[in-house]
Amino acid sequence: MAGIYLHIPFCKQACNYCDFHFSTSMKMKVDFVQAIIQEIELRKDVFANEFISSVYFGGGTPSLLSKQDLDKIFEKLYMSFKIDADAEITLESNPDDLTFEKIQQLKDSPVNRLSIGVQSFRDEDLKFMNRAHTAIEALNSIKMAQDEGFQNITIDLIYGTPGMSNEDWKYNLRKSFALNLPHISSYALTVEEKTPLYYQILKKNIGPVDEQQSADQFKILMDEMLRNGYEQYEISNFCKGNSYSKHNSSYWKKDHYLGLGPSAHSYFGNLRMWNISNNVKYVKSLSTSKLPLVQESLSTQEKYNEYVMTSLRTKWGCSLIEIEKDYSKSYLNYFKAQIKSYEMNGCIVENKGVYTLSEKGKLIADLITSDLFFI
Repeated sequence: MAGIYLHIPFCKQACNYCDFHFSTSMKMKVDFVQAIIQEIELRKDVFANEFISSVYFGGGTPSLLSKQDLDKIFEKLYMSFKIDADAEITLESNPDDLTFEKIQQLKDSPVNRLSIGVQSFRDEDLKFMNRAHTAIEALNSIKMAQDEGFQNITIDLIYGTPGMSNEDWKYNLRKSFALNLPHISSYALTVEEKTPLYYQILKKNIGPVDEQQSADQFKILMDEMLRNGYEQYEISNFCKGNSYSKHNSSYWKKDHYLGLGPSAHSYFGNLRMWNISNNVKYVKSLSTSKLPLVQESLSTQEKYNEYVMTSLRTKWGCSLIEIEKDYSKSYLNYFKAQIKSYEMNGCIVENKGVYTLSEKGKLIADLITSDLFFI
């Protein structure tokens, strides 16, 4: 199975922590829609012999696309690729965009899964992050989407923001659990260079992110998710039943995926590609039917490191059989030697040749992964 990712690079305003490619100007939206349709045309043979199990609209803010924009893009996608009848089709959306009319339009489209960028149910946090919505809008948008028949909904939550106490974080989790959502993704606030948050901290307008606070709130997250019936199937992703994200899982399981839109990445086993992160150059290139991308061939070392980095964070773990089969005996021996100390101190659990993180190990997942990298 294969997946398609479409990057929609428009936002109403800039969140202070975001380093994704986006623009707060909508001037190029019409030209962008034509450009991404042209890119679909140029890439339509990529999956000629494969079915598409996941289509994901990310950004940016895809919910800023009009009904007409989405109709045009979907028409071209379905003309160009073999999309499974039960494919997961996700659209990232902001609560302030999800009006009753917008939700009805999406319900009448191929979209069958909403990823709603809540981040917090506390106005203090939302104001700090420079989000465009309020806590009430977040709650109302989810309830309205559920009332209109959207059952497959996931939300994003951020913890570790300056001033967020553990009780504040528990409040956010309680609000989330009360909505009975099938899926929740949750991430620690990270400070990326050249973001507004980075410069605010650099100028000492706000204090730095407290790593101990983030670790404590991650532990609360894991405990509360388990208590409320959610399975942690990846470090930052939780679900009930089998509501795993097909889109996310395709990355972790090395499935091939095609990225469309400025800054979007593609992966085809031995080959990785990414589009230029510039809306003007993206549109101009495609107006001449030229793909605005860069590509690189992946070495065995790069593929091994990527496998370790992604698989160890999941419930499916790292497989010794897969390492030897896909990368070689020398990589297998290196992995076994490097992971031994973490297994002995209880950070790693081994079961029939598959290694996964224990709860203790999840707290230092990045450290363990970096030690397993072949350099």
